[in-house]
Amino acid sequence: MQQKIAAVLFSLAAGLCNGFFGSGGGTVIVPCMEKFLKTEPQKAHASAIAVILPLCAVSGFIYFKDMGIPWQSVIFAGIGGFTGGIVGARLLGKIKSRTLHIVFGAVMIISGIRMFF
Repeated sequence: MQQKIAAVLFSLAAGLCNGFFGSGGGTVIVPCMEKFLKTEPQKAHASAIAVILPLCAVSGFIYFKDMGIPWQSVIFAGIGGFTGGIVGARLLGKIKSRTLHIVFGAVMIISGIRMFF
């Protein structure tokens, strides 16, 4: 029961980040799944995608309704994101958990630093 409550709470946090920042679901869900639900890193990353998809759909709908979306930019960014998603999903099961943690951590650090500049 405590795991279910933890899952709902960290998913709520992920939804807030996704709605507010337009991203963040994976940065919240992955570490929480690993720490609180004891999920293997690769499964946590893969599961986060399943959670993030509906979050993005809901947030995207609200953004579209309230702010409009520059569709031409979305199409070009979507092509790269779609291709990267395929490559990343194929590679996920082939790398060691330690390497995954290092790469994920490095991306989070670089992203955080870029926010300041």
